[in-house]
Amino acid sequence: MEPERYELSEPRRYTFEIERRDFIRLFGGGLLVMVAASDLLAQESGRARPQGRGDTPDLAAWLHIDEAGAVQVCTGKVEIGQNIRTSLSQTVADELRVPIASVTLVMADTDRTPYDQGTFGSQTTPRMAPQLAKAAATAREMLIDQAAARWRVDRASLSARDGRIASADGRTLSYADLTKGQALTGTIPATPAVDPRDKWQVRGTSPQKVDGRAFVTGQHQYTPDVVRPGMLHGRLIRPDGYGGTLVDVDDARARSMAGVTIVRDGDFLGVLAPTERGATRAAAAVQATWRVPEGQPSSDTLYDHLRKTDDGKSAPAIETLAMPAGVVRTFDATYRIPYIAHTPLEPRAALAEWQDGKLTVWTGTQRPFGVRTELAEAFRVPEDRVRVIVPDTGSAYGGKHTGEAAIEAARLAKAANRPVKLVWTRAEEFAWAYFRPAGVIAIKSGVGADGRILAWAFDNWNSGSSGIQSPYDIPSKSHVFHASKSPLRQGSYRALAATANHYAREMHMDDMARALGIDAVEFRLRHLGSDARMRAVLTAVADKIGWPKPSASGRALGIACGTEKAGYVATAAEVSKTAAGFTVDRIVIAFECGAIVNPDGLRNQVEGSVVQGLGGALFESIDFAAGRIRNGSMEQYRVPRFKDVPPIETILIDRRDIPSAGAGESSMIAVAPAIGTAVRAFGRVGTALPIRLV
Repeated sequence: MEPERYELSEPRRYTFEIERRDFIRLFGGGLLVMVAASDLLAQESGRARPQGRGDTPDLAAWLHIDEAGAVQVCTGKVEIGQNIRTSLSQTVADELRVPIASVTLVMADTDRTPYDQGTFGSQTTPRMAPQLAKAAATAREMLIDQAAARWRVDRASLSARDGRIASADGRTLSYADLTKGQALTGTIPATPAVDPRDKWQVRGTSPQKVDGRAFVTGQHQYTPDVVRPGMLHGRLIRPDGYGGTLVDVDDARARSMAGVTIVRDGDFLGVLAPTERGATRAAAAVQATWRVPEGQPSSDTLYDHLRKTDDGKSAPAIETLAMPAGVVRTFDATYRIPYIAHTPLEPRAALAEWQDGKLTVWTGTQRPFGVRTELAEAFRVPEDRVRVIVPDTGSAYGGKHTGEAAIEAARLAKAANRPVKLVWTRAEEFAWAYFRPAGVIAIKSGVGADGRILAWAFDNWNSGSSGIQSPYDIPSKSHVFHASKSPLRQGSYRALAATANHYAREMHMDDMARALGIDAVEFRLRHLGSDARMRAVLTAVADKIGWPKPSASGRALGIACGTEKAGYVATAAEVSKTAAGFTVDRIVIAFECGAIVNPDGLRNQVEGSVVQGLGGALFESIDFAAGRIRNGSMEQYRVPRFKDVPPIETILIDRRDIPSAGAGESSMIAVAPAIGTAVRAFGRVGTALPIRLV
């Protein structure tokens, strides 16, 4: 049996609909703004499927002002450590003219929030924030209209500020005064009166993080903290290798333990106990025999396997490249990208409860509506009988798109007829979650007598097509992605394949520059043409790092740049030679993602990206053989530690003339090649990540 392959397909779309009576039941009276989706169908939270109440207009977002003037905003986005609750609250507060403290976000609850494909792809800021801005601006204008009608004055004489409507003669009405006892509804026009970016007041600043004190004091609640009456704790008995099937079970010792229940359904085997410790002890007492298929690829045979098992749809670009006239020198190289684990702070967790035929699951996921679909299909129930609630989640990095933990908890809960909490162990997270895809990348290029690149061929086997297109000006370019049969389960990872593709491309650019005797920054600038945004980040980081001279002897500088998801980044690294190889002493990064909504939040995102990028550059690689992970613990699988993180100097370029883009992914794509190109000063660098001198 071949191990499961994970492919994230386009999620189905749904209709989110809420009738007035349901809204009042959930929130009480007040102001409800319903967003028409006619101008938002290209957005992430777009067209949806009816939920049994007939054809209704699609909704992109909604906003509520209650009788006390408190603002509730609903979004299907999740908070996974990126501080998006603060920046989205800033957006609403800015447009609605209210203090940010009066804004509360209801997030990622499939019974209460609009349908949303998920929190991924750095899309919350460029897509959800404008939708909420439109809702807030429309609400503001409606309130002005209502005040004008009450006072019988020209609306042009009124203004909104600090949660109140003010008239030219000094009269004021609070939003609470206007909404008390009535529900005001309306649709957003195609072009509501949203503030231009140069008029932002709350956006562009760094207010105190929403719920920040609760986060740092440990009061904030995550999925593993949720408790339900009568709850049991579950633990699964997993195969001891991929594709394993259950041959025999001896559960006598576990059954003799007080309060323990054994659940078996085919190859699904689990235990239930009143306490987490009891569940762990019971699981350890179960003796299960598994049959694991032989002959599975290993880390040692992985890269040959990926090249041999591609889908055959396209010939390799490097084999079909015809060098144009004028090429005087050619270059070629092959790079190997390993599987790496997401290692989120919070392993997968879910709490499931069946009540009157309806399933409610609390779980940490990036795709609550997608997980709802998985649950509905797994248990053959209508989706309106499934509710998924996502508490704030302890990181994901693209690793929590799927609903396996939710389904497992729901299976256990159904068997027990009681709520069940299931929290994966760290070992389970390593072995049974999906990985960032491994890959092989081959490049061939041709250069003219003037040092210009005239031809470029780029092939990626398996790791993905994100970031595969070269940003450089080259007359003849070809980029091909080849899907392969992955021996391990794989899926989304922060920045997807852009980290792999930028590593190979920027290392190859450095190869050519060194061989041609051209400064690495100058070589890139020659090929960036009129790309002012890329040139800006590259020159900014070069100036800051002191390019081309390192700060002391025995040190070296490296540099790389790139673009992904509308963000532009350049990273420079200073490294020093050591007896063990090298160490990274300094990182400088310049990042530009359009108009900055929250500078402090953005800086945190960028610095976090750098730290995670250090892991993939220096340490992380999944080792596996015979269908088993051989380094599946935090002791064996190295992620960056405090001592590994050098000083990080961040340059943020604010472009109010450009719409905001996301920042969580594109800021990490140049970390590895910046380090790799620096280490080359000390000798030959291996072709595989993580970076090693050979």
